[in-house]
Amino acid sequence: MERLTQPEEEAMRGFWHLNGAFIKEVLELLPEPRPPYTTLASTVRNLERKGYLRGEKLGNTFRFMPLIPAEDYRKRFLGTFVGDYFRNSYKELVSFFAKEQKISAEELKEIVRMIEKGEDK
Repeated sequence: MERLTQPEEEAMRGFWHLNGAFIKEVLELLPEPRPPYTTLASTVRNLERKGYLRGEKLGNTFRFMPLIPAEDYRKRFLGTFVGDYFRNSYKELVSFFAKEQKISAEELKEIVRMIEKGEDK
């Protein structure tokens, strides 16, 4: 699975959110300033080439379906991120966010409670 660029990830979030869509539908989901339609279309072609999307011709246009689930992508690249920046230590990752005050002590307690109960969310 090839790593995506930031514009590719933004586009894929739209396709994942809509569970398949036309380029115009994804374009409407992107934050301002939105890229031109042709730029997004080029990004979509790259996503097809990388194996993330499959286009299906419907009339004069294409509808694109994700081939890789969002969860699979997240797991793969979160693991890579933790390996590259935190020496494969999720403990170091959490510690970093605590030191940067991006997560509170109360949130950490909630995470521990969820782990102990085996909850996903």
